Amino acid sequence: MSALNDPAALAAYRPNAGIVLFNREGLTWIGRRYREAGQWVWQWPQGGMDAGEDPQAAAYRELYEETGIRSDQVELLGTIADWLAYDFPPEVLALRKKNWKGQRQRWFAFRFLGTDADFDLTAVPPQEFEAFRWEKLERVPELIIPWKRAVYEDVVRAFARFGQR
Repeated sequence: MSALNDPAALAAYRPNAGIVLFNREGLTWIGRRYREAGQWVWQWPQGGMDAGEDPQAAAYRELYEETGIRSDQVELLGTIADWLAYDFPPEVLALRKKNWKGQRQRWFAFRFLGTDADFDLTAVPPQEFEAFRWEKLERVPELIIPWKRAVYEDVVRAFARFGQR
């Protein structure tokens, strides 16, 4: 597992909340990143945590900002208690404004209680996603940018029990 629990090491990674949203059929929501091209443009919602923000509160906030889905439209299924981390590759580090080595994430699994019509990818600017689809949980790591895959594989193992039935 790509867990990161050493307090000194944690400080080098941007705190982040990640969300796996399952529908009633056990498929997961993945979004196509806005105005990006290439092979690996899909991902689960995720985003930075504000200073002092509770990880679960950050997950609800990010879910709304990126998908337009409110906390009353989901139910919490589970969490990963450890921080999962990935390093930014050199080409990404060169573009970053802050000196983070990578991101550390707390992951949350939610069951979506609404319908596809409830999604609003333009709810809160800046827009993160331009399209979405439902996908089998175990297939998502092969769709994600390679340097995030180890974290996604850990998330798949942790949340497999919530997947397609």
